[in-house]
Amino acid sequence: MHLTHLLLLSAPGLLLAADPALAPRALPNALSGGYAPTIIPCPADRPRVRDGSRISANETAWLPLRRRATVEPMIDFLTRAGLPGFDVAAYIRAAAPDGTTDFSALPNVAIAASGGGYRALMNGAGFVAAADSRTAGATGKGGIGGLLQSSTYLAGLSGGGWLVGSIMVNNFSTVEALRDGGPEKSIWEFDSSIFAGPRERGLRVLNTAGYWKDVVDQVDEKRDAGFEASLTDYWGRALAYQLIDAPNGGPAYTFSSIADTPAFQAGDVPFPILVADGRSPGEKLISLNATVYEFNPFELGTFDPTTYGFAPLKYLASNFSAGVIPPSGSCVTGFDSASFVMGTSSSLFNVFLLQNITGTTPSDSGIPKIAIDAVLGVLTDLDASSNDIAQYAPNPFLSWSPATNPSAGSPHLDLVDGGEDLQNLPLTPLLSPLRSVDVIFAVDSSADTPNNFPNATALRATYERSLSPIANGTLFPPVPSARTFVNLGLNARPVFFGCNPSALPAGPVPPLLVYVPNAPYSAWSNVSTFTSSYPAEQRDAIIRNGYEVATQGNGTIDAEWPACVACAVLSRSLERTGTPVPEVCGRCFERYCWKGETDEVDRGAQGQICVREHQNE
Repeated sequence: MHLTHLLLLSAPGLLLAADPALAPRALPNALSGGYAPTIIPCPADRPRVRDGSRISANETAWLPLRRRATVEPMIDFLTRAGLPGFDVAAYIRAAAPDGTTDFSALPNVAIAASGGGYRALMNGAGFVAAADSRTAGATGKGGIGGLLQSSTYLAGLSGGGWLVGSIMVNNFSTVEALRDGGPEKSIWEFDSSIFAGPRERGLRVLNTAGYWKDVVDQVDEKRDAGFEASLTDYWGRALAYQLIDAPNGGPAYTFSSIADTPAFQAGDVPFPILVADGRSPGEKLISLNATVYEFNPFELGTFDPTTYGFAPLKYLASNFSAGVIPPSGSCVTGFDSASFVMGTSSSLFNVFLLQNITGTTPSDSGIPKIAIDAVLGVLTDLDASSNDIAQYAPNPFLSWSPATNPSAGSPHLDLVDGGEDLQNLPLTPLLSPLRSVDVIFAVDSSADTPNNFPNATALRATYERSLSPIANGTLFPPVPSARTFVNLGLNARPVFFGCNPSALPAGPVPPLLVYVPNAPYSAWSNVSTFTSSYPAEQRDAIIRNGYEVATQGNGTIDAEWPACVACAVLSRSLERTGTPVPEVCGRCFERYCWKGETDEVDRGAQGQICVREHQNE
């Protein structure tokens, strides 16, 4: 039976029940009350840049709260997964006994969502919905609900960053709530193009001209306050109308405000990370040696040995020089707009915005002259090859580590889409040994093939990068070629990499990687990265398809799949504690671990996407 047909027989009704309302959002704590940053007197404990030799004091203090909060959900999830002969509760509670501050034996889980525009948001949303115990049906037979609640980190870039950012800025709302909204709430309504603007519910109707006037006015507020604006400001503000459940796209909401929400402060939600690449002054193309920057609720920075530093996110655009703000320097807050951060991680779409606004490609969006004039005004200050950047000015890393930091002498830090170096999965921040991640569930929605399916190009890029000095000693398991990946059908089902850490070079043990590629299980989810609108039915079908991939058809393809997910979660912890591996895990690793097999036969066009016809081949 063809896999697409097989999965249409899986359990009905999933993802149909909506939360009654979206949860309260993050905080509109920009002091200006809008998009403009604000210059303020510096606090007594003046902000400063720190080096990359450790995680931040804030993250260090937060982690025990989150690790403790994952214990009961992890027990519940692992118990439901079914590991015969293994006492899950006893093992997890022994790994994290009451009163402990040492969680080194407790599995440390991360989820990473790739880039790929709306395709990545929707496919990634399907995985997150499947992993979320709050989703209707996710804790039933064949489900993996609770994996999200067991996770410490949740990372995204570009379209995956829209997903992570939207979930977190809307206070860890469920995918169901974001998808369905409510009577007076309009969000994730992708049937109305981002260029035309939203069709808001309730009393206010926002037409295209009014929508773009709002966007332009918001960016003008930033410019009028004395700060530079780039195309990413316009792109990010437009995104916000679809991703942030607040009037006018929540211009005052900041990414750092996530850290001020009660749920985050209690450790009840994962630690969000968005990824962007640095573009050195004068650089045209992004290579694997580019510096990979992360945004988290506390900081912007990198563990890479180039910049090797982190700046406090809340105080971006302050007058940093060599890591400190001089006595005469000012502090700034509100620069870290949630929309600007999400736009930075997806700044590749600046060109998409530019083409539609300037009419260099056909468009019937009806974008008004005010928006066209505003964007063209920004272009007069940019070289054509710099359209895809987000400018962070003043540069928080000015004169910081000048011997290794390529942007140390520049007045602005240029950041671009996190997938421009081919690492379209946000793995780098999760691979740092300082975070001690045990397993990464890597949801890949990349368009590596002509028909917009992944072939693990992102994994190969990260592996190649791990062989160079830029990786700073971070290890990553080998990954087969694109041809082998497709010929063996590894792009049509989950695959585990790094199952045998003793086979890797000496060094810190990297996380086990559970690669979950986008594939057509119940819907054709291979839409173009640059398609700008989706009817609700298609949106829902692609989300549902991601759910089916995540659950392997609710266990109809492999009844042991939930147990295999549980085994992946436990794997590194079992190795550390010297605990015998449950028998079912041996079977799972035999089925899902890549053990070095290759198949380099050229099969031509048929090798674009391989769909399994049998459940157990």
